[in-house]
Amino acid sequence: MMSEETNSAGPTPRHKIPAHLYWLTKLVFIPLMAFATAGYGCVSLVCGLWDRSGRQQHFVARMWGKTMLRISLSPVRIVGNDKLRRYPVAVYASNHLSYMDSPVLFAKLPFQFRILAKQSLWKIPFVGWYLERSGQVPIDQGSPRSAVAGLLRGVAALKTGMPLVVFPEGSRSPDGQLQAWASGAAFMALRAGVPLVPLALVGTYELLPIHVYSLRPRPLMIVVGDPISTEGLTTKDADVLTERLYAEIATMYYQYSEIAPERAPEGVEVQP
Repeated sequence: MMSEETNSAGPTPRHKIPAHLYWLTKLVFIPLMAFATAGYGCVSLVCGLWDRSGRQQHFVARMWGKTMLRISLSPVRIVGNDKLRRYPVAVYASNHLSYMDSPVLFAKLPFQFRILAKQSLWKIPFVGWYLERSGQVPIDQGSPRSAVAGLLRGVAALKTGMPLVVFPEGSRSPDGQLQAWASGAAFMALRAGVPLVPLALVGTYELLPIHVYSLRPRPLMIVVGDPISTEGLTTKDADVLTERLYAEIATMYYQYSEIAPERAPEGVEVQP
């Protein structure tokens, strides 16, 4: 079986899906994942009736992530796990490859956090309800003013002592390569005076590429880089900091990934 997609960037590679995985996904994986998402979503909504801190809802999201990984038959290994606890508050920036990225991070990051995500996700049943009730941070990129307002909400969360997890690419990679990065993660870290921690997700693209609805179970990996200090820097340094963040994540990603780089890591395009 084979699936193919086309987007504004041009045709993407064809993904060969064995027939048994295609039917296993349609008949087993997708129904189980939908049931788990709806079930945990309902539990999270109930918790939200009395838990305004979001802690119980984050625990539910963590259980959801673990369940999604079990269903997908994809274990996760963390490289550099000790670096995750060096700072109590930080902006954790990751590459974005697949819908499975969020379950991996919720399941494996050993602390409570909030995510900065597209406002359009708030419209998805169960997912949007969880995002709203648990205090996640929406960002509307429809206009520069709306985008900045979302970043400032992220800064406010950081100043209350809550770590943030951000996908600076803004959308899933169409081909497994790193895309152009916005400087929002660096801006928030600089504005809040907290470090940036680079994360490289490996294997989630091969597990579930964009617009391909068949799972290909495999071992996954989170590679944690050394925290990048923002001490002594200002928001004027956001572009330079973004280039450094991109280069470090690109180095880690291509070191462990089966995908070879097609673009030089130095070629980051910084977006507003």
